[in-house]
Amino acid sequence: MRLVFLGTPEFAVPTLEAIVAAGYEVAAVLTQPDRPRGRGREMAPPPVKQAALRLGLEVHQPEKIRRPELIGFLAGLRPDAMVVVGYGKIIPQAIIDIPPHGIINVHASLLPKYRGAAPVQWAVANGETRTGVTTMRIDAGLDTGDILLQEETEIGPEETAVEVGERLARMGAALLVETLRGLEAGGIVPRKQDSSQASFAPVLKKEDGRIDWGRPAAEIANRIRGFVPWPGCYTGFRGRLMRVWKARPAGAIPGAPGTAHPAGGRVMVSCGFESSLELIEVQLEGKKKMSASDFLNGYRVDENELLEMSA
Repeated sequence: MRLVFLGTPEFAVPTLEAIVAAGYEVAAVLTQPDRPRGRGREMAPPPVKQAALRLGLEVHQPEKIRRPELIGFLAGLRPDAMVVVGYGKIIPQAIIDIPPHGIINVHASLLPKYRGAAPVQWAVANGETRTGVTTMRIDAGLDTGDILLQEETEIGPEETAVEVGERLARMGAALLVETLRGLEAGGIVPRKQDSSQASFAPVLKKEDGRIDWGRPAAEIANRIRGFVPWPGCYTGFRGRLMRVWKARPAGAIPGAPGTAHPAGGRVMVSCGFESSLELIEVQLEGKKKMSASDFLNGYRVDENELLEMSA
């Protein structure tokens, strides 16, 4: 089977490596253009480009995927199927129509749950205990295409979105190879999604990470696990932004939501619904990450001191 691969992030790399290892011919790899990154804002290639070059594959980085010349180029490759994993752009119908086996997408959720750009992050942030990967044929909608195969996995109570995403990337790679083999053998029956059961995982915004201490502690802890590395969860401390990288629910502690209660080298914060959150690792603006005990030693938090963002 002759393929064209479209993908950009680290999540897509295991799938690209898997289809090459399985012996499939990859006629071309499309990925996003190099972008400036880091403090120096130097141009950096996306992870898929780095992997493709290492594998000796032909790489293309179009700014726009709807250009007629690109569509003509892809049609001229005569792929049997295309594979899309986190490419980052909506695929136009003119490209969807090119391969006879369609365009196969690896999506990091159990569709129709968590359609959208950030399914792993929102699944963890919402406290889901199970998730998985889905291969589907894409159509013109947002993750609405027919399901081909799915595989489930548990989400550990302390796992972060990064940890879950790494596992799902490996699972998705294996499932994609299984899907291609099934399509070749004619052994997969696509099934429609039940859109009445759909939920959505929109692109994360910075404000999603702002901690609302009026929420139950368990909800806040889940959002902290889900929103790493970006946007992270943050609050305020003495007029400065403070990120909370690790925390866990604790017993009920009287106090207004957002008030701190230091004791025995630990920091508890009162939350909504008579709950509290223990801070494990924090980072003040302009400083390195530190443990809660180091935070207490350095800043001597007062009893009932309010952690809040300035207006």
